[in-house]
Amino acid sequence: MSTIHSKTDVILIGGGIMSATLGTLLKELAPEKEIKMFERLSTPAEESTNAWNNAGTGHSALCELNYTKENKDGSIDIEKAIKINEQFQISKQFWSHLVKKGQLDHPESFIKPVPHMSFVQGVKNVDFLKRRVKQLNKNVLFSNMEITDNKEKIAEWTPLIMEGRTSHVPMAITYDKTGTDVNFSALTKKLFDNLADKQVELNYKHQVEDLKQRKDGVWEVKVKDLTSNEVKIYESDFVFIGAGGASLPLLQKTGIKESKHVGGFPVSGLFLVCRDEAITKKHLAKVYGKASVGAPPMSVPHLDTRYIDGKRTLLFGPFAGFSPKFLKTGSNMDLIKSVKPNNIITMLSAGVKEINLTKYLISQLTLSNEERMEDLRTFVPNAKSEDWEVVVAGQRVQVIKDTESGKGTLQFGTEVITSEDGSLSALLGASPGASTAVDIMLDLLKRCYKDEFSNWEGKIKEIIPSFGQRLSENEALYRQVNEEIKQNLKID
Repeated sequence: MSTIHSKTDVILIGGGIMSATLGTLLKELAPEKEIKMFERLSTPAEESTNAWNNAGTGHSALCELNYTKENKDGSIDIEKAIKINEQFQISKQFWSHLVKKGQLDHPESFIKPVPHMSFVQGVKNVDFLKRRVKQLNKNVLFSNMEITDNKEKIAEWTPLIMEGRTSHVPMAITYDKTGTDVNFSALTKKLFDNLADKQVELNYKHQVEDLKQRKDGVWEVKVKDLTSNEVKIYESDFVFIGAGGASLPLLQKTGIKESKHVGGFPVSGLFLVCRDEAITKKHLAKVYGKASVGAPPMSVPHLDTRYIDGKRTLLFGPFAGFSPKFLKTGSNMDLIKSVKPNNIITMLSAGVKEINLTKYLISQLTLSNEERMEDLRTFVPNAKSEDWEVVVAGQRVQVIKDTESGKGTLQFGTEVITSEDGSLSALLGASPGASTAVDIMLDLLKRCYKDEFSNWEGKIKEIIPSFGQRLSENEALYRQVNEEIKQNLKID
């Protein structure tokens, strides 16, 4: 029989960047709260947050073309780009505060300056890129962005892209020196170490098996110790489900009405990786291109400088794959088990609506290694197969839900689902996730701790000076905040 343990204030499910961020924020704002974290693996940051399982891009719309939509009249809508950049600014301010207060050390171990670039070919795409930069340059957040269609200048900015290139097709590339590479795995481990110092109970190799809410509003969370096989019940006033692909199955177990008519479709990824120093030293940038026609936003090709395990590497991709698992370490039954009577119509509707996505996935699954190399050669003409290896990246569960657009609408962003009483919240979805973690968690706190949040706002503004404002509309504050960020995070 399961034993019931004393009640705690907060339970965090999942040992990734989201739980680490939420726990850290709560300890800053309400240090008296008792927090317990449960992770089924033996260490934190091993699934979606793992450095090999995500792009490591400090997503700020400096290079991602899918964040600036071209309208039918030819104008460029930059609102999404501004929003995402603002969100990453909030993350950097929070990390800067933690470094300044001595709660995060050696910031260079998790964030490094790496220029962000957008690379396009063809007359139409070059024209789009020029109009995009002209529009973005009007905003202080993008005032450092440069562009050139001069091939000698392109070779200066990124030699690897121009080496051996014989094509006379017009091309252009942007350059923004304020871009970053973020090792979210290293950052997450540091945040959890800091939480352990603050007496947060971190339970690894513990799997959450069920969640039930009592009539008094308290949650009973059933947890299995995977080492001893002992099962315990933990009580909590608030539960956060930040378990990556496992969040959807756990949300479904809660039975809350907000969990109905929500499904998920797993998509895995592959990257080509180069570790040869003679090649990696020729490229210091994150270069994003345009997704092919009919491909989803998550498939935007990019050639990235990454710092992983203390080494500079190059990654190119992603190439989509398919597995019915919701986590890399999950079960082949995950997808089937997620189909419930309340979401089967939602799931079937998505299947009908997303024929193009299905065709895209099939085309990706049939790619040979040489065909992947040919895709890489549009970025690196001289790329040789023997210098690149295939690495399997993380699983992403794309959210499917009923919206105003109709049943079974596929969502490509990050979704936060919160119970009506604010006692439980779950994070689903993927990009730009980790980069926007702090802003997402602040919004979650505002929704779930309505009575306390107004008392926390003063402290939040000390930690994040731009909170409640738009840096894009306050150039003086932007300049001030970023000088401190560059100094504290050592990214000048």
